[in-house]
Amino acid sequence: MDIYLINLARRPDRLAAMEIQANTLGLALTRLDAVDARTAPPSSVDRWFQAGGPLGEIPRGDKCCSLSHRAAWERLMAGGADYAAVLEDDVVLQKGAAFALGNSDWIPKGVDLIKLEHYGPPGQSLLLSDFTDLGRGFRLARMHSRHTGAAAYILSRHAAEQLLTVPSFDLPVDHLLFNPNNSKIFACLKPWQLLPVVARQQDFVGDKSDIEGWRVGLRKFDFTYAKRELIRFGYDLKLLPGQLLLLATGRARFMRVDG
Repeated sequence: MDIYLINLARRPDRLAAMEIQANTLGLALTRLDAVDARTAPPSSVDRWFQAGGPLGEIPRGDKCCSLSHRAAWERLMAGGADYAAVLEDDVVLQKGAAFALGNSDWIPKGVDLIKLEHYGPPGQSLLLSDFTDLGRGFRLARMHSRHTGAAAYILSRHAAEQLLTVPSFDLPVDHLLFNPNNSKIFACLKPWQLLPVVARQQDFVGDKSDIEGWRVGLRKFDFTYAKRELIRFGYDLKLLPGQLLLLATGRARFMRVDG
């Protein structure tokens, strides 16, 4: 299994830190040059994005991040591997990452997208089903509620092929992959969560991501912000009946993902 590391050319410090982590775990990384929001021509970025979307305007940093992930999907399709892992250069890998990233032999047939990280506050719970024992203390479970963040995941060639048919983004990449509330392709991808997680984005253990600065303006509390949050809440409510049915029938349950 190939491991693609999305890395900004102006962040050799992050590349060095990721290589130290990988070497410690006995893993080999393939660096992919990230699309840089500071230097990328607006026309080459904006043409890939819809003017509006379920979550409103997509910040420029998130746009460039999404295109960087798209390049990783293209790289998988151009190569011969059945699976690839995609890592962002600000992710902290845990000891169990050697199991998840060392090879793809453990991935059950028909599983095309696996989230390896926990993104969010401590104590966060997800609605999960179809728990599958992988051995070595690991399990997989189907995701039925939102768990964003795209700093560490594995996808198959089939998933990459599906994602590359999307003509333009109406969501940031992490919502596209892992947000059933808004993503039109979520039901096709059928993402799974690795338990326990083996990665945590640096946002939650140290410095903020480079794209945080591009989001500040959109977080200013005003009418536009309030409208956007109400729209998000409406999308959340749309999934509620189905989620309640899964819970009532015992087919799924909420579980903490932070270990």
